[in-house]
Amino acid sequence: MSRRRGGAVAVLGCVLGLTMASQSMAQAARSSVDVPATSGVPEFRDPKTGQIWTPLNVGGKSGPATPADRAFDPLGQAAHVGGVVTQRPSIVPLSSVPVTAGPAMPIVNLGDATLRAVPGKRWQVVLYLDNNSGKLVVPVINCRFTNAGKLVEQTHALVPPVGAGLRVGMIIYGPKTDLFVDRATCAVTSP
Repeated sequence: MSRRRGGAVAVLGCVLGLTMASQSMAQAARSSVDVPATSGVPEFRDPKTGQIWTPLNVGGKSGPATPADRAFDPLGQAAHVGGVVTQRPSIVPLSSVPVTAGPAMPIVNLGDATLRAVPGKRWQVVLYLDNNSGKLVVPVINCRFTNAGKLVEQTHALVPPVGAGLRVGMIIYGPKTDLFVDRATCAVTSP
């Protein structure tokens, strides 16, 4: 009985390993990421009606919009941060990656990005960068924080040197959260 159980566990482990390996091989190399904001909006389900209420749908339209109502219309936002903000993010080394840079593979890859708001502070993009080369690189990343396709803030992140074959994580900060952002697009501009 224990042989069967041990054999089943070994087969299950092999199938899981093959599934994970095929998924990692299927990932396309990319040097830019486009991230929508995560909602993170609290919600309440009315037990009588089944209606789900969030801060976005509480209160109905009962007349013409007042200036206070228009102040909370994210699509009506016309404010933006002028110029280009330059920042120097800290990096956290996470793991090693294969050295595969060449004609079909970029020197560095961006991936696994998330955009979120830190209440009362700033929007931030958490992303990961892989140095696919055998050399030390000093990447520059350009991020555009937008609302309904309109630019809210543009930033250049001057990343510290990243060692050969190294995966690092970092946070790139956007505008303050009093400006609404629904998307961030980040791309490596150098190397």
